[in-house]
Amino acid sequence: MASGGLSRPRIGVAGIAIESSTFSPHISGDAAFTERRGEELMAYYGFLNPGDELREAADWVPLVQARSLPGGAVDPETYARLKAEILEGIRTQGPFDGFWFDIHGAMSVVGLDDAEGDLGQAVRDALGADTFVSTSMDLHGNVSRELLDMSDLITCYRMAPHEDAWNTKQRAVHNMLERLRGPHGSDVDARRPYKAWLQVPVLLPGEKTSTRIEPARSLYNAVPEVEALDGVIDAAIWVGYAWADEPRCQAAVVVTGDDAAVVKEGAERLARAYWDARDEFVFVADALPLAESLDAALAEGAPRPYLVSDSGDNPTAGGAGDVSWTLGELLARPEFADATTTVVHASIFDADAVAQCVTAGVGGTVQLHVGAKVDAGPRGPVAIDGTVFSLTEGDKDAGTQAVIKSGGVHAIITEHRKPFHHLHDFTMLGIDPHAMDVVCVKIGYLEPELYELAAGWKLGLTPGGVDQDLLRLGHKNLADGVFPFAAAAAAPELEAVVTRVQDGKVEEI
Repeated sequence: MASGGLSRPRIGVAGIAIESSTFSPHISGDAAFTERRGEELMAYYGFLNPGDELREAADWVPLVQARSLPGGAVDPETYARLKAEILEGIRTQGPFDGFWFDIHGAMSVVGLDDAEGDLGQAVRDALGADTFVSTSMDLHGNVSRELLDMSDLITCYRMAPHEDAWNTKQRAVHNMLERLRGPHGSDVDARRPYKAWLQVPVLLPGEKTSTRIEPARSLYNAVPEVEALDGVIDAAIWVGYAWADEPRCQAAVVVTGDDAAVVKEGAERLARAYWDARDEFVFVADALPLAESLDAALAEGAPRPYLVSDSGDNPTAGGAGDVSWTLGELLARPEFADATTTVVHASIFDADAVAQCVTAGVGGTVQLHVGAKVDAGPRGPVAIDGTVFSLTEGDKDAGTQAVIKSGGVHAIITEHRKPFHHLHDFTMLGIDPHAMDVVCVKIGYLEPELYELAAGWKLGLTPGGVDQDLLRLGHKNLADGVFPFAAAAAAPELEAVVTRVQDGKVEEI
């Protein structure tokens, strides 16, 4: 290590991570969050195991990190409790040389317009001006000026689906340690980089911005090219979160480094490329209304299994997970009236329905009304008469799971909200997705195992709290001129703001 750095900095760890749809009636309370503290939190980060290089490079002080499956806005009492615990931990276990702020970036809290900005500024106030903060985020998060100003480094994933999530967190930690242990690490002002930030008035769903396809693939391939420039530490593009109605919701770019001119030019280059490509973004798969998606899946000669995304109630984007609209449509299709053609639908959470299935037992007949206990907007509870195909207990997310077979329809009903991303999610229930004609799952773009499973695929445009048809959701609070909600009279200036913290104050360069 070069002279002048901190040989073993003291670093705190905390954050709250959730993606919250303000168009879903679901409220994310205490039960939605998995809270990790102390060594349990350190063990969560596989690159910070005892003996690992990064673990031994600092004295780590894990406070609390709360993480939730995406859902509706956070209960303000839950947020206040977690926020208070983080701040108390800073006060009682600080001071810190560094602080890793591990968040998502799309948390909405009932009554707040910028939850991460609110939390971030409170964290900064508790830490004091001298602590170096590195913030790691999901690329579907939002970067307000308030969040930027509390962070010395800030970065996000570069892949959607997020196959680089752990790499991103590790990069955020590595870069922080480089600054603290580097030649100027003990000089509070010298270790702080320049930050070039600008928001790009574009807001699109993740299903149009997957890095598997153009133009997002090329846009994100340019990020490491900017990062490799002399004088640059890190570069990042945020897509933003489309299913919250808040002024901060839009794309953003941040480039950090020690050369103010280079980071500014790099940020503006990435932002201009994003803006110029705004009309080129397309859905990652053929996007059709559900009826047309099913027509394609059921067409003569269609490959098997054929996957259909029930995208409007995707729980990993913030959907409630109990919208019953699609299940009702499947039950009404004559092709599924008997077992000649099979479809599995994953899933609806309804604890009462699961309990009735448990009472009936495997092989028992049930007559139920399922779903719409939380989000009844698109359709109320759906009537289903069938046989209990399987019962499975003990899933860490779903609790008890029941599969109801009605003709060729296999409806998965869970006790609690759960995403279905892996083949094991189906096989543990006695369902082989390879053997199904159609697999209909509440998801947008397919996660890797489902992507490999799909012999054919349609992105079903279905209603719910994360409806892919953004214009019918009714946003009212976005910033002016955000595409595609407003037609821009002229191209935005896209001039980056360059800041640096000196003497405890944020200075614009």
